Amino acid sequence: MTKSILITGATSGFGKACAEYFAAQGWLLILTGRRVERLEQLQKQLGDRVRCSIPLDVCDRKLVFEKLGSLADIDVLLNNAGLALGLEPSWETDINDWDTMVDTNVKGVMYCTRAVLPQMVKNNRGHVVNIGSIAGRWPYPGGNVYGSTKAFVQQFSRNLRADLLGTQVRVTYLAPGMAESEFSKVRFKGNNEQASKVYQGTEPLIPQDIAETVFWVVNRPAHVNINAIEIMPVDQAWGPLAVHREKD
Repeated sequence: MTKSILITGATSGFGKACAEYFAAQGWLLILTGRRVERLEQLQKQLGDRVRCSIPLDVCDRKLVFEKLGSLADIDVLLNNAGLALGLEPSWETDINDWDTMVDTNVKGVMYCTRAVLPQMVKNNRGHVVNIGSIAGRWPYPGGNVYGSTKAFVQQFSRNLRADLLGTQVRVTYLAPGMAESEFSKVRFKGNNEQASKVYQGTEPLIPQDIAETVFWVVNRPAHVNINAIEIMPVDQAWGPLAVHREKD
């Protein structure tokens, strides 16, 4: 039986890489994204592997339930849509950026999961894969609300797994570290020079690394649930705790 995957935020980065990778493995795709032109291009690129494409802002609760709630036979929901905005300290941030991150990274994951999960439970099969970030576990200056939203995704994934005990529906939380995609371009609002400095002199993860990891996770034997994976490039690790010292 051909399996199907619903990918949110499929028009760039991890989502696009997952769409391409899963299509190459013979899966059927349900693709969502805000950028209609890119969505159409991706559907044209992947051809009959695309079961349907749905222009969708995951922040729009009514539209999410209208478009996704009626879908049947979804084997995997990949909650990928998300973003970071800004890197300012918390007292200097644009409060609108905080709202956007909460609406997308928290509410968007909630809405899409709640819309799709009932049919998975009814069918007693399915897999919810939530894309988080190492920022949900490890803080850094300027990560304030972004890291907090990803901490939510991590705990939400655990709580989903607790709720789903006794069913055959699986849940996985995947937390990437530094990965080169459009992520930093979005964070710095189109400032390509600033975005490129994030990866300067490093070999970061690339979207295909994440696509391959997601594919491995969802293809474990049915009795195996991969609870969480944290993945970073070799060029990234932890440092000592920061200590502020007054100057003499």
